[in-house]
Amino acid sequence: MTLIDLSHTIEHGMTTYPGLPGPLICDYLSREASRSQYAPGVEFQIGKIEMVANTGTYLDSPFHRYAGGKDLSQLPLESLAGLDGVVVRVSSAAGRAISRRSFEAIELEGKAVLVHTGWDVHWRTERYLTNNPFLTRDAAEYLVSRGAVLVGIDSLNIDDIGDPSRPVHSTLLGADVPIVEHMCNLAGLPDRQFRFFAVPAKVAGFGTWPVRAFGQVLPTD
Repeated sequence: MTLIDLSHTIEHGMTTYPGLPGPLICDYLSREASRSQYAPGVEFQIGKIEMVANTGTYLDSPFHRYAGGKDLSQLPLESLAGLDGVVVRVSSAAGRAISRRSFEAIELEGKAVLVHTGWDVHWRTERYLTNNPFLTRDAAEYLVSRGAVLVGIDSLNIDDIGDPSRPVHSTLLGADVPIVEHMCNLAGLPDRQFRFFAVPAKVAGFGTWPVRAFGQVLPTD
């Protein structure tokens, strides 16, 4: 079995998105402090993390955009795990805006569609936070019309952050199509013949949560 990790590591204080605070990662109970509670030689660490939901590689459910949409706890596992995947490779020479033309020759029905732009090479740098590749409204509408069941991208945002209407989030989440942002290592996946997994914690009243996204490469025989 070949598994490809498609998630960034969450680290103390890191920036995922401009204007949002980095996570605070610390001990709630340190190993040293725990020793008095257990037998000699026994110690434990209980960690504490304070963070916004949009940290690291994360999944957006419809509730992220729509008050009446499904929250994380309402997403069926079948919509998050074991999905038939396809990678769409987009050259930087094509410009920042990724239109429907990038998807028209690809079978999308029932697929987790992962958009590989290579932008993840800039992760944890200032460049990552501006002028990122994004999908256009017509791309999102096309993906919905062709039956995509999840869409991911290895970029800062699936939308143009200069457009406050957020048409791609609005279109995909309005059609119950989850979004995974800030992916990485898509170059390590084949274009097809893999299963995709991106399962967040089952939190009620939340629309977004970090995921350990990964692809399971299937045998070609």
